[in-house]
Amino acid sequence: MQCPECGSVQNEGNRYCGHCGAHLVPDGATAEVPAPWTSGTTGEVMRRPSARGPMLAVRSGGPQGATYDIGRGAEMSIGRSPAADVFLDDVTVSRDHAQLVATTEGVVLRDLGSLNGTYVNRRRIEDDELLHDGDELQIGKFRLTYIG
Repeated sequence: MQCPECGSVQNEGNRYCGHCGAHLVPDGATAEVPAPWTSGTTGEVMRRPSARGPMLAVRSGGPQGATYDIGRGAEMSIGRSPAADVFLDDVTVSRDHAQLVATTEGVVLRDLGSLNGTYVNRRRIEDDELLHDGDELQIGKFRLTYIG
């Protein structure tokens, strides 16, 4: 597979380019990444509710407004590995940094023994953390908002 942004050759199965970080879309598929943030008439940034279910939205450190849908009953990997479901390209992010798990109670965030830790609302998590709408996650230089 070839990256549509930089043209580098990527392994099949990678979701993001290991060279430039661009989202890779399999041949014949289309990517829809609606921004959950819209400017109001006052210039404030407001959250648009998601009809698609829970998601993460990048607030800083990466492409602002990019979103990652969290499938119901799914597990999502977060890390620096190009094969991660949520690819965060920064040296302070471990290859297999954290995991999101959708449970009957909601979405749980789990740190996978990362060196620099995983934070929710500026607090380093030690155990599984049940996420709530509006929670801020910090992984390396990235700040993401959980939209439930």
